[in-house]
Amino acid sequence: MSKPDDQDRDRVRVPSSPIDALVRHCEGVVLPCPATDLPGLPTLVQVLDRIPDPRRRRGRRYRLGSVLALCLVAVLSGATSLAKIGRIAGELDARVLTDLGLPAARPVVTTLGRLLARLDGDAFDEAIGAYLSALAHDPDAGSQAGPQAVSVDGKTLRGSRHPDGTVTHLLAAALHDGRAVLAQRQVDTKSNEIPAFVPLLAGLDLTGKIVTADALHTQREHARHLVREHHAHYLLVVKGNQKSLHRQLKHLPWREIELHDRTAEDGHGRREIRRLKVCTVRPGLLFPHAVQAIQVKRRRTDRTTGKTTIKTVYAVTSLAPDHATPAQLAALVRGHWSIEALHHVRDVTYAEDRSTIRTGHAPRIMAGLRNLAIALADLMGWSNIAAANDHYRAHPDHALQLLDLTT
Repeated sequence: MSKPDDQDRDRVRVPSSPIDALVRHCEGVVLPCPATDLPGLPTLVQVLDRIPDPRRRRGRRYRLGSVLALCLVAVLSGATSLAKIGRIAGELDARVLTDLGLPAARPVVTTLGRLLARLDGDAFDEAIGAYLSALAHDPDAGSQAGPQAVSVDGKTLRGSRHPDGTVTHLLAAALHDGRAVLAQRQVDTKSNEIPAFVPLLAGLDLTGKIVTADALHTQREHARHLVREHHAHYLLVVKGNQKSLHRQLKHLPWREIELHDRTAEDGHGRREIRRLKVCTVRPGLLFPHAVQAIQVKRRRTDRTTGKTTIKTVYAVTSLAPDHATPAQLAALVRGHWSIEALHHVRDVTYAEDRSTIRTGHAPRIMAGLRNLAIALADLMGWSNIAAANDHYRAHPDHALQLLDLTT
């Protein structure tokens, strides 16, 4: 993957719009860039500036949007903690700080920690979720690719454990195509993900979209809410928490149904073969708005040990046969796990589970900054986020162009 040389950096000019930033970035990095125009999209620093500022007016030295933008540039550069944010901020030259709207004196780590801990987590996630939704929206996308799909899944921030044993647990909704988290919500410590499902999706336009989720969210009220309130479709995995439904799916005449889709993949030291069958269900299936039942058999062979395991997974969907082909259903089942891949990047590249940030809303804000950094790098065509981090740390001016933060 080629990198821009010093002569290229000398020719950098301030972009006039987000799309100019993307195009200029592509010229330097030689990566696939989206051709979609983004008219009227606010700059990210403007979006961050609209978040309610918890600080008193008296004594403020920095604009909120500028401070959060500094944190984001640091996370884009690979910062995994507040201390590393401060270290990377200390390496930025005065010109970059000026472009960020900050004086030459950098905010100290303790100031950043107090600010992130006091920020309104809901307001922060809503702001960046709306921004990424607008960024990801392509009004010219045709129907050939099928409806857009959104995954819902939760993640525990293990390093955020408090003395009383509670930890921060976040529920997120992310696009299958790309790594953009459109909504995120903190789960009440005295509850679980189920009551957070409906509030998580409340602000999203899901009309015509497909929501996928694991077995925990295979709840009748969730299905009714998606179809009746959001006019969306669902594809939900069914396991033992829905015993009657699981039993009913298991006893469908699968042996008499022909194979509809087969895929094989090699990677990570194993070979996996997936076989999918689809059955149009008769009235009486124990789940609202269910139209089709799905059986997926996964045969996984470890190339090192030679051990083979076979797992059967069942799912239900409100999609009719004329709305999704078996191949599209197979892609939706696989695509749901893209959110798991996002969580893996946060853990492996950003060491999220080892982070000891635990004060106030700071763990949630840091998770949101990681989501935002990953989504922006993905938008630029980076498949390896660690490589993207190395690039932006060496070339912070490219991060400024990408975010259109210059004033």
